[in-house]
Amino acid sequence: MSDDNFLEDFGQSIADSAEGFLVALQSISREEQAATAIPLLLLCTSQIVAAGARLGVQQAFEPEEEFQPDVGPDPDLDEMRIRLAAILGDLDTYAHNFEPYDPDTVPAQLSDDLTSMAADVANGLKHFRAGNLVEALWWWQFSYLSNWGSIGCGVMSALHSVIAHDALDTDIDDADQVAVADEVLGD
Repeated sequence: MSDDNFLEDFGQSIADSAEGFLVALQSISREEQAATAIPLLLLCTSQIVAAGARLGVQQAFEPEEEFQPDVGPDPDLDEMRIRLAAILGDLDTYAHNFEPYDPDTVPAQLSDDLTSMAADVANGLKHFRAGNLVEALWWWQFSYLSNWGSIGCGVMSALHSVIAHDALDTDIDDADQVAVADEVLGD
């Protein structure tokens, strides 16, 4: 496969992932319950972060021009962000560690972080749709390494935590504990 064919196929693959993430995020933001939205958010976030990881391990893409071509205004994602914040409620705020080797965490909002990721991914998609393949790949790679890759990992960690606690945290009453103890002790 020639380098041009690889770039075209690779770019199309990333564009498909970007489109899927954006469509899923808009759809999930219209969910009525966090119990439905949270697993779907984890799934779509993990898929776009996996696409980003594919970008991150590639050679550095070099745009043809020093400055980005204008692809129009940034998408207005504020309504989606507000809907996500409403669905997530108290779960929206989480502790995010932007640098894993720095022990300090900062409060962050899932709705803000997902919207920031969407804006970066959408910008690259605009370049791709305008026929600027190398510019799109450069933008996706740059923004993944500088912004949405780290944010996506934090979002996934927070969403995973919610799902894990929901699945694994069970209340055991005293009678159940005595029964388990009796079984273990052979009484």
